[in-house]
This record gives sequence, structure tokens and C-alpha cells, in this order.
Amino acid sequence: MPKAILITGATSGFGEATARRFAAEGHRVIITGRRKERLEALRQELEGLHGTLDAHDRVHALHFDVRDHDAVVHAIAALPQAWSTIDVLVNNAGLAAGLDPIQDGNLEDWERMLDTNVKGLLYVTRAVIPGMIARKAGHIINIGSTAGKEVYPKGNVYCASKHAVDALTKAFRQDLLPYGIKVSQIAPGMAETEFSVVRFHGDETRAKQVYQGLQPLRPEDIAELVHYVTTLPAHVCVNDLVVTPTAQANSTTVFRG
Repeated sequence: MPKAILITGATSGFGEATARRFAAEGHRVIITGRRKERLEALRQELEGLHGTLDAHDRVHALHFDVRDHDAVVHAIAALPQAWSTIDVLVNNAGLAAGLDPIQDGNLEDWERMLDTNVKGLLYVTRAVIPGMIARKAGHIINIGSTAGKEVYPKGNVYCASKHAVDALTKAFRQDLLPYGIKVSQIAPGMAETEFSVVRFHGDETRAKQVYQGLQPLRPEDIAELVHYVTTLPAHVCVNDLVVTPTAQANSTTVFRG
């Protein structure tokens, strides 16, 4: 049976691939993001997958920044009635900014990561949870990171933000247990998206070096896992799923052939 899936950060990387994965299977997809042109292009692409008169009823786009609490609350509250029942929330919006020792860290980078990765996740989840509680059903999937499992040199604030995602996932699961709401975390290792380009403030040459000599995860790999955890029986919940490329053992141990 088709579900309504809300995906934050859907204009690139994991979020974009996840939107495609669910839309291709006929689910109703709510895509959100900061970049309006990309959001609109993705909406049109996903509607094109159906090629039917009701294609516009399969995709809904919300343009907002998860860091803006008022915008989040307004966007979720203003969803048309037909879209207001959200079965699955994929908290994907997130980023790394900078790779510096703590003493040289950039305050704007710190605030950007904490506001997006932690506060943004909280804002969206808090806006969606009441409906799930009322229905006593729903699934929240947080996209974490291996950086939320261990700290690596110069990762400081980014690692702290993803440790927070790890902790919040566990906390959500405990708090929402009486309502039958599933809560899962998918924690990827090295994956080639725009992640490193953003981290290095647009330096594409430096970003490409991160993945040289190995086959990193692809956005589609993570999208497949997000989809998988939503297909399990009602009594089965994947709490935490850590995934890395075969060439990566942990955040600091990588084999480059």
C-alpha cells in the first residue's frame, strides 16, 4: 500500500536518491529543501515517472530551510489535507563544514552544522510527531554517520553533531515506544555525494581526493537501505544500521588499492 514519505534535504545526495527510490515504487513523496530550482526540477522529474493525470498527486514540494523553525512549522502545518498524513519521515538534511582542529575552527561552520544536523532534525521531527502519535503509527528514519559512532581527528563539531543524532535516535525510540512509532538510524561511512565539496567550501579537487583509490558508497546504496527498513513487518524495527564501503573499516582505517 502506498505511503506518504517526507524527506528533508531532498535536492542532492541521499535525499534525492531516496525520493527517487520511493517515487519509483508509487509512494507519495514530499520533498523538501533550500534550493528552490533543484526542488522544482526534482518534483517534475518524479512526476514524470508516473505519466498519469494524477502524477501531481504523487509528489509535493516544500521549500524551506530546516534551520528556520518558523518556516518548518508553517510548511508542515500548511500541508494540504491529502498530504497531512505522513507515514515515514526521513531526516536526511545535514552537512559537514570545515575540517580543522578545534582551536582553529570557524564559528560560522560550527553553527551551520549544529543548526542543521541537530536543531533542524528536532524542528522537523517535532512538527511531524503529533500526527504519528494521534494515529499510533509512523516511522522516523534519521540519517546519521559513522562520525556519530567515533571521533576522528579534526572532525570535532561535525562528529559531535552526529553523536547527537545517534543519541536523539535512541531517545526518540524510548519516548515514542508507547505509540507504536518506529525509529531507525542509518549511519553511512564514506559516501560520494556533495558532502566533501560542501565540507571543503567548494574545493572540488580536495573533495575528490577523499575518495581516491577506493569505491565509496553511492547515494543509491543508502536510499535502498532507507527503503528496506520501511518494508519490514509491523513488529520489526531496525534500530541502528551502520554501513561502510568494503574498503573502510572505521573512520580512520581505509584501504586504498
